[in-house]
Amino acid sequence: MQKVIFPGSFDPVTNGHLNVIDRATKLFDKVEVVISVNPQKKYLFTVEERFEMMEALTSHYENVHISVWDKLIVDFAKKIDTFLIIRGVRSMNDFSYEFELSLMNRGLDPRIKTLYMPTDSKYSLIHSSAIKELAYFGGNISKMVPPLVEEALRAKFDRGS
Repeated sequence: MQKVIFPGSFDPVTNGHLNVIDRATKLFDKVEVVISVNPQKKYLFTVEERFEMMEALTSHYENVHISVWDKLIVDFAKKIDTFLIIRGVRSMNDFSYEFELSLMNRGLDPRIKTLYMPTDSKYSLIHSSAIKELAYFGGNISKMVPPLVEEALRAKFDRGS
């Protein structure tokens, strides 16, 4: 069985994330989406909210499983005996960051392999931080996130206007 891990904070889940998941489901028998919890990061959505959104948005895939993890991703890989990580990249900046991260992961466990999947060009400018800022100021984010996430963002930033 060919399995792959797709880790991320998913704060929030974007159409770019879902595009990577959709494409991965066609390449692998099982896609393990891992919602990262890093106590040093400040998240807009709780881990429970991120989990619920991701679960709802991927429920139509039989080969996608959602997990939450608060340790190193290499430890998660060992736990489920899968050593292939998929990472979506939008730009050379993303690739540079992800490449360094993959070297670090491989240094921690030489069995780790990272597969880079360029995003579809229509999602190349989608950044979670920019989406949150746009949503905060009432901008149109409908092409960047699914309706479920758009509603959740609007609820978080409802300023009584």
